[in-house]
Amino acid sequence: ELDSIANNEVLRLVILQGAGKVFCAGHDLKEMIAKRKEEYYQTLFLQCSKMMMTLNQMPQPIIAKVHGIATAAGCQLVAACDLAVAAEGTRFATSGINVGLFCSTPAVPVSRNISRKRAMELLLTGEFIDADTALNWGLLNRVAPLDKLDQETQKLADAILSKSSVAIFTGKKMFYKQLENKMEDAYAYAGGIMACNMMAEDVSEGVDAFINKRQAVWKGR
Repeated sequence: ELDSIANNEVLRLVILQGAGKVFCAGHDLKEMIAKRKEEYYQTLFLQCSKMMMTLNQMPQPIIAKVHGIATAAGCQLVAACDLAVAAEGTRFATSGINVGLFCSTPAVPVSRNISRKRAMELLLTGEFIDADTALNWGLLNRVAPLDKLDQETQKLADAILSKSSVAIFTGKKMFYKQLENKMEDAYAYAGGIMACNMMAEDVSEGVDAFINKRQAVWKGR
């Protein structure tokens, strides 16, 4: 499903939300214990990790629209998305530690969203934090009243969608790629990408629109 979305040239942005009373409560612990084999666990966590990485590799920005709770792999999912908006009252936790399981795979994106000490606090205590704390720590972009969650998420989406898809897709790929490199290499990579981006028709259009004080008409190339 994610691959088909990634390859759909019409789709420019994705909003990810839970279908029930909560965003995502993580893996089904009863099912996991019922299938108590290391091979099964290796496969399960590998598949989950691949899905999380796919979110970063997709050209479209992914916004998590979060309500209820986001625990363990659910918190991981929020952290793996490019942006996140949550309803007031939403709670977040990496709660595996409470049942003797360190949230190792959730730790990967969580530790790349928030500071080391705050990540360790989440991971080692398993305690919940509220939406305002998650916002303050850097896990979220915005917090809104529940009845305004759709509106606030769409507002963020519209702000992104008003920009050139060339810049958006190029920028997302560049952002995650440069994180893998040392600063000197990151600058070299970013400079090359920026030079290539400058050759896009949309840049000529954008600059002309800016100079002439008009709305840009993006062509996506």
